[in-house]
Amino acid sequence: MRTSPWQRAEFTLTAEWDHPAPYAGVAVWAEFTHDSGTTLRRPAFWDGGRTWRIRFASPLAGGRWRWRTAADVDDPGLVGRTGELTVADEPAGGNPFRVHGFWRMSPGGRSLVHADGTPALLVGDTAWGLPWRATEEQVRVYAADRAEKGFNAALLMSVQPDMDARGPRDRTADEGFDVAFEDLPDGHLDDLVPAYFQHLDRLLGVLDEHGVVPVLQPVFHGFGWKGLRAAGPVVPPAEYARYCRYLVARYGADPVVYLVGADGGGHEPGIEAGGREIEEWDAYGQPCGIHYRPHSRADAHQDAPWLDFQWCQTGHRGEHVPERVADMWRNEPVRAVANGEPTYEHSGRRGKGEGWWQGHEAWSNLCAGGTMGVVYGAGSLWQWVLRPGEPGHEPFFVAEGAGWREALDFEGSRYVGLVSRILAGLPTTDMAPSWDLTLAPRGLLVPGRLYVSYGEHGGDLRVAPWAGEAIPLPYRVVDPRTGEITGSGVRENHQAPVPDPGGAPRVYLCHAGWAESERHASRS
Repeated sequence: MRTSPWQRAEFTLTAEWDHPAPYAGVAVWAEFTHDSGTTLRRPAFWDGGRTWRIRFASPLAGGRWRWRTAADVDDPGLVGRTGELTVADEPAGGNPFRVHGFWRMSPGGRSLVHADGTPALLVGDTAWGLPWRATEEQVRVYAADRAEKGFNAALLMSVQPDMDARGPRDRTADEGFDVAFEDLPDGHLDDLVPAYFQHLDRLLGVLDEHGVVPVLQPVFHGFGWKGLRAAGPVVPPAEYARYCRYLVARYGADPVVYLVGADGGGHEPGIEAGGREIEEWDAYGQPCGIHYRPHSRADAHQDAPWLDFQWCQTGHRGEHVPERVADMWRNEPVRAVANGEPTYEHSGRRGKGEGWWQGHEAWSNLCAGGTMGVVYGAGSLWQWVLRPGEPGHEPFFVAEGAGWREALDFEGSRYVGLVSRILAGLPTTDMAPSWDLTLAPRGLLVPGRLYVSYGEHGGDLRVAPWAGEAIPLPYRVVDPRTGEITGSGVRENHQAPVPDPGGAPRVYLCHAGWAESERHASRS
């Protein structure tokens, strides 16, 4: 078989006899060895009947990988199978993850980079219910919209988590949803439904085509879908860990972020076991972290080697609370942070968190220290409400008069998506909050290379005399509501301000790498 770097290859294994518990009772994996001596291990996943599959992406260009399978059962169809994979010398092209590699944490642990070191910023949308409510046609509409606006990630509950939720097993019917585990209503994850994950393969494939990374959460620990007893806190840790391994096996040879805990306090049973399992079986070092309920310290497992990031949640009251992010930044050992769930736009009532509120929230959280990225959410979209007025949903979280499709067009999503466009190509790796170098409430600094500041009302960005050469001279001023560059040039000296007439939101960018032409333009 031939492939390209960072392209998924798949190998099928067929057991020679039936196994009574193929998902829960059989473990299969493969060792991949490159000509260079590099060795990677990938788990296999059961896909129904006697079928297991192994998915693998080469992080290396050129050469050949040889693979051999092993298992904890003595089945000749699963043990000792071998093969070879030849890799092209150059990436095949496509989205940034196929060219630059999957995301991993930066050297300082504060932000994302691609495997080749290219800086990255997560700009995520909250589509929790997509995996078990959406059709492939709907996801094509969703992914095209989000990619066009600048989003590169989607937060997803991998399964419908509420043990007491009832409805038809029909993605097109009111209150309907697809089922991933037949025994989840009993608080278990043993009886896996392969057809569910085969459908999810297609949905995530559409996201991948558009460069949107799934942020996969195994089983929620807090509110869930309708507040009907989420299974996360009661699933036995061994079952939770086994499911985390399954997600790594099935989806870990494509770009992914693992959200091992969600909407709880972070110490619920299963989270640590799941995090350890992801660390053991993830061959690519893709990010793994925890997302919290609003009323929590957001520092569980802070020193765990499997933990890469912590995401707070500031609730859904329509208030800006960037100090939550700033507090998390100070936690040690260092972990990347973000606000993973600001107020959903129009959640519960029209006007809450509406329009530019979302843009102000994103830039405020980013500059407070949320340097892993920013996240947006819309009422009715996160639950994947099928149509306006679909019954059975908690009114506090639904946008009046909107289903998922109407919510897709809420104004605020445009402003959050623009964050990725405005910062594209800049050296954002491990930028850190800076409060003492300019007369501005919010700023981020990579000394001598990049300074980013957000001003709610614009105006001249005044630089402190003691800033020295930390803030580069070339600058651009951007309207974060449109992405338009409203001013650019090169400051005459390191104490000169970045000029702006004021009266509107502005993002100030000072970057040492911009061309000398900026200096000539500012003088003409």
